[in-house]
Amino acid sequence: MKIFLLIIISLFFIYSPLSQSSESRSPLKVEGATTVSAVQAKELFDKGVLFVDVRKDKDWDNGRIPDAFHLNLKRGFTLDKLLEETHKPDDVVFYCNGVKCLRSSKATKIAVDWGFQSVFYFRGGFPAWKQSGYPVE
Repeated sequence: MKIFLLIIISLFFIYSPLSQSSESRSPLKVEGATTVSAVQAKELFDKGVLFVDVRKDKDWDNGRIPDAFHLNLKRGFTLDKLLEETHKPDDVVFYCNGVKCLRSSKATKIAVDWGFQSVFYFRGGFPAWKQSGYPVE
């Protein structure tokens, strides 16, 4: 009976919404990149740094950070496409739909692996940007 209870309790924790939500949250940082807050992202924006939006086309169409470059992570995210907009030593910021979106962390890691040297990971993404009252288009 005790073993049965332990199995049931274990299964509850494995399949509970709490464990699933933590798995679907983006990492706090990406090795080789700098994680930035909305305030820090806005400072980079004001300096003219390239923002790369890696969200789905539908999300892009519904609003974005002004002048961001759209490069859907699942369709067309290639080194050549990224190099059409920036160079490896240049600053570049990746963002998506916030802490429950894994696209920007994946894109950030890929860019670091490709040899980009000044990569910023905007974990809060578009939701944090909008919530801060920054411009959108």
